Amino acid sequence: MSGRHFWDGRDFEAARERMVERLVESGRIERQPTVDALEAVPRHEFVPESRRENAYADRPLPIGNGQTISAPHMVGIICDRLELEADDSVLEIGTGCGYHAAVTAEIVGPENVYSVEFVETLADKARRRLEALGYGEIDLRVGDGSRGWAEHAPYDAAYLTCAAPEIPEAVVEQLRIGGRIVAPIGTGRQTLIRAVKTEGGLKRETHGAVRFVEMQGDIA
Repeated sequence: MSGRHFWDGRDFEAARERMVERLVESGRIERQPTVDALEAVPRHEFVPESRRENAYADRPLPIGNGQTISAPHMVGIICDRLELEADDSVLEIGTGCGYHAAVTAEIVGPENVYSVEFVETLADKARRRLEALGYGEIDLRVGDGSRGWAEHAPYDAAYLTCAAPEIPEAVVEQLRIGGRIVAPIGTGRQTLIRAVKTEGGLKRETHGAVRFVEMQGDIA
């Protein structure tokens, strides 16, 4: 049978449940707050309508302006590695379509999420989308993510949804002691780095090869 299949809310909900089940079974996500957050956020609302039938495939999808929505497993891995808890103050660098911010907000509360997006058109669309879906308390601004967002520091956690040559120093400075950061680092080959801020500097761990779009802004 040919022709486009028109999905309804029940289709999307079932697809989302299957997606999360597969991620748990594969061991890619482990912490219950992450599982609950991925189950709660309607990823199909964050992708272009032409891509909605693939919204719950575990892969990145284009969202315009040369940017992508991250694969669900990567969003989950970052949340797990950050060990997010309710009421943590979190800085996100790279809002994109707003999906990752919404997942984070489900764990820590939307009023505790601060997100910086370099591309104004993406930021405007994300802001409207987040408000429409009940995440209007997420604080979002247009700016250079490499500079962080000092106004709301110190943060308990921070993460990058784009690859940088190194963890931005401004973001490190804006973490509290004991704060965690997860970021894809590298200009050719990229590695997912988890770091904890200590009195003596960053204590780093590596978590495998990844592929993200590159950060825009003053990152030289």
